[in-house]
Amino acid sequence: MAAAIVYGVPTLVVLCPMLLFFVSSFWSIQDGALDRSFTLSNYEQFFADISYWGVYFATLRLSAYVGLFGLFSGYILAYLIWRQQGKLRYILLLFSVIPLAMNYIVKIFAMRNILGYNGLLNDALVFAGVLDHPSKMFVFNQTAVLISMCVIYLPFAILPIFLSLERIPSNLLAASADLGATGGQTFCRVIVPLSLPGSIVGALFVMVLALGDFLTPQMVGGSSGFTFGRAIWSQFGMAFNWPFGAALAVMLLVAIAAILLVARLLSAKGRTS
Repeated sequence: MAAAIVYGVPTLVVLCPMLLFFVSSFWSIQDGALDRSFTLSNYEQFFADISYWGVYFATLRLSAYVGLFGLFSGYILAYLIWRQQGKLRYILLLFSVIPLAMNYIVKIFAMRNILGYNGLLNDALVFAGVLDHPSKMFVFNQTAVLISMCVIYLPFAILPIFLSLERIPSNLLAASADLGATGGQTFCRVIVPLSLPGSIVGALFVMVLALGDFLTPQMVGGSSGFTFGRAIWSQFGMAFNWPFGAALAVMLLVAIAAILLVARLLSAKGRTS
């Protein structure tokens, strides 16, 4: 009975809706009505329209940049927090993950205020003499989307990386020092390999969230910040072509599955090396 509950609830709540979503991608809209006849027309439309391919790969590239930023910046911040002693370590960790408790819309508006024409970033650059006058290059374009996603999703990378660092036994570090390894050698040969799984998880969190995000591109990217998430949202919220939107979502899920597979292979290789 307990096993049925443990495996049955996730199946009903997660897998069944996803399966129904997948099935609906083979339906179509005919004369404004839903036609449940099996068809591949939605996928044919996706593969035949080069504009969707352009947005698809541009979104993959954008999310990859966000993931790489989360990996490197998140690792640096998590490492610096982990190196602290006593309560200070957990106080800094708390401050680093507090943004996760903030409302997502509030964070987006905060980024708009920072990146806007009269925002904090422009004011700082003008004050430092980098710019002669405020610039519009930081808002309502892909650059604004990239910066906003990097900042908003960074805490999602810090937490799993910190946890992976926290699990490294201190006696391994002491043994490395006793064997004559320098701090850099210990970091490269002990700390990095042991924290690799958590680092990959952190980068994946950030990358997958960026892949499906449609609100950030809409609010800070404007017409120039179009992403695949916005394409999916437009089919559900504006065109009311749910089967085609489901097909686009399935294609995005395929990309996510491929990313997870590659990450799993990299993680397994890191554990065996």
